[in-house]
Amino acid sequence: MTEAQRQQRLVVILAFGLVYLFWGSTYLGIRIAIESIPPALMCATRFLLSGALMLGYCAFTGHKTRYSPRQLSQMAVVGIMLLMGGNLTLSYAEEHVASGLAALILASTPLWFLVLDTLLLGDHHIAPRAMIGLGLGVVGIVVLLWPKLTGTGVPQMWASLSLLFSAFIWALGSVLSKRWQSEDIDPFSATAWQMLAAGLANLIFAVAVGDFSRVVWTARGIAAVWYLVICGSLIGYTAYIWLLAHVPTSKVSTYAYVNPVVAVFLGWLVLHEPVDAYIVAGSVIVIASVALVTTAKVRAKTQSEEMVAAD
Repeated sequence: MTEAQRQQRLVVILAFGLVYLFWGSTYLGIRIAIESIPPALMCATRFLLSGALMLGYCAFTGHKTRYSPRQLSQMAVVGIMLLMGGNLTLSYAEEHVASGLAALILASTPLWFLVLDTLLLGDHHIAPRAMIGLGLGVVGIVVLLWPKLTGTGVPQMWASLSLLFSAFIWALGSVLSKRWQSEDIDPFSATAWQMLAAGLANLIFAVAVGDFSRVVWTARGIAAVWYLVICGSLIGYTAYIWLLAHVPTSKVSTYAYVNPVVAVFLGWLVLHEPVDAYIVAGSVIVIASVALVTTAKVRAKTQSEEMVAAD
């Protein structure tokens, strides 16, 4: 392994760590923020601030910020899919569903990644080891949060179903982001434009549903929003977009297995929620599944295979 390859590997590991840690904590941040700030307005505030700060940083440091109308429209589509279809749906769902259960349902995201990655990209094979890891991850998440699956009422059921849509639209937006990437697009400024587009879309929706008449700007809610801006959006989301451009999406999607573990343990640490045998056992299985998926080799399709697929 060359020095450049070693440095690249370290950057990938760091990016995975940032996504695993900070996105796992955003479930708690969202739950706190929507206590006083309606979901659409919270998302609009979060992503408009994040996008403006990121775009300003990119302009100040010399990153490319100007793109063609087509490229900007593609960034807007990806941003709205990920941060409105995905995050806004999650924020609404957390009004009725516990953050741990929400994380469990969103663990279906890697399954959507595999299907959509094959249909829309179709340029590589997923090793059997990775498939086993994905299946093991689902089992681990079920074990981890099994006690939380009992006693679900009608609002909780509909909120849970909406999270299946959130998982699908997030995976679709991520795969499209990878498909539309090109060498002349700076991933950091692209992230900023995506957040601005999503922030504007969320703001329009917030006005339409009357969020401004129901908001209460508390210190606790504002602090939660700023945490989401800095750790969830500026750090976590940027690391995620960078990983999409450098790592197969099937491996990037393993964040969906780690996030529930982080969310549950933060709940224990911050809210003093109990940690039982299900959580311990589930965490062990989840970590094992992540190790399987992230260490599995991805084999590119041969030219003959691509010709057969095209026939």
